[in-house]
Amino acid sequence: MARIQGPAIFLAQFMRDVEPYNSLENIGEWVASLGYKGVQIPAWDPRAIDLDQAAESKTYCDDYAGNLSDMGLVPTEVAGYLQGQVLAVHPAYETMFEGFHPAGLKGNERTEWATRELEKCIRASANLGLRNIPVLSGGFAWHMAYPWPQRPEGIIDEAFQELAKRWTPLLDMAYDNGCVFGYELHPGSDLYDGATFERFLEEMNDHPAVGINYDPSHFLLQQLDYLEFIRLYADRITGFHVKDAEYRPDGRVGVYGGYQSWAGRAGRFRSPGDGQVDFTRVFTLLTEGEYQGWAVLEWECCVKSPEQGAAEGAPFITRHLIETTDVAFDDFAGGESDTEKNRKILGLD
Repeated sequence: MARIQGPAIFLAQFMRDVEPYNSLENIGEWVASLGYKGVQIPAWDPRAIDLDQAAESKTYCDDYAGNLSDMGLVPTEVAGYLQGQVLAVHPAYETMFEGFHPAGLKGNERTEWATRELEKCIRASANLGLRNIPVLSGGFAWHMAYPWPQRPEGIIDEAFQELAKRWTPLLDMAYDNGCVFGYELHPGSDLYDGATFERFLEEMNDHPAVGINYDPSHFLLQQLDYLEFIRLYADRITGFHVKDAEYRPDGRVGVYGGYQSWAGRAGRFRSPGDGQVDFTRVFTLLTEGEYQGWAVLEWECCVKSPEQGAAEGAPFITRHLIETTDVAFDDFAGGESDTEKNRKILGLD
């Protein structure tokens, strides 16, 4: 069985315009000092990467990886979450997603921009020798997740057909470059659980470049069995976010959250080890499923500071990494295969 790589950290939630979080060099030294070995790069943040150069220049990517190597780090993935989200946007969400793309883009212009940016993510990943590209799918039908009023017949089919149409050329390009898109199944996108993933995969004719960036926190908040999910889809899991969550409903709020702030919801994100995700079983099942990628800390805790979350995250991941065994505890009691002896034990002589 393969060994999961780690610990790594997703830089997006930590980057700010103050030291040591304001450049790759500064934040790289900081996370390396905490014990991280890999960094997941937010493709939309110029403080972390020049995506245009990374897509066009192998020399830039070699130098980029070399600078990280000098700090004891490697790039694990080039993440295209924001670009994926705005590849498909329902008009009701246009204004709220304006911060995810350059100002002034609407409709087809926004879709074309997202497509170009995701193409750059593919080329940059290929130049860096990386395989998984974590993304959100975007979506058209999320506002109809709870069917009231009843959804018109065929409307979900139409949404997934259009989603597949927009992703197909990108998935083909990813496959041709030795990459996969790891869809993080995330509420707010049309791919948010196993059923929606299967529907997309069917629409894509089981495209080999369709992967999953596994994040158990989103499943716990949906009250989905995040452990059984690994058993069902292990062969499609190409990335892994180590993020915890807790779900504590009361007489006022449940799964839907009552429009409360993150801190006031029944379901909220926590730092690893502070929530309800059974990470011992998660790491065990991923290891048994032969997941070979990175375990990447994603910090979004509503209570703990990012600095404390990052400091605690590296040792937490390291403790959960499994060095797989190639021997059995009772090997000493075994022996060579002996047909005659076996038949005697079975009472067949």
